[in-house]
Amino acid sequence: MDYKFLTNLQDALALPEKGILSQVLQKDDHVNVTLFGFAAGEELSSHSAPTPAVLYFLEGEANVQLGQETVAAQAGSFVYMPPMLPHGILAKTPVRMLLVQMKCRPQ
Repeated sequence: MDYKFLTNLQDALALPEKGILSQVLQKDDHVNVTLFGFAAGEELSSHSAPTPAVLYFLEGEANVQLGQETVAAQAGSFVYMPPMLPHGILAKTPVRMLLVQMKCRPQ
């Protein structure tokens, strides 16, 4: 099988009452797609990654640190991050978020 189909991402991962849960949906030589669930008040501290990445918020509200700025994300919010941009997430409510990491090949 060379494709993956999920009927509803909301059903793919239950939101935790405590902590942060993650589930890898697709990982190969080109992309890493992970679904995250955050309990309210949970934080993913500032870090960076060597690949470009996209965050898409499916549910909830969060503060997202992007470099020196902080933005308010909610259901429907989209974030593109270039490689090595420091970023972090603080869930203000329970949050469901999709992370897509693109693996670039050197040119």
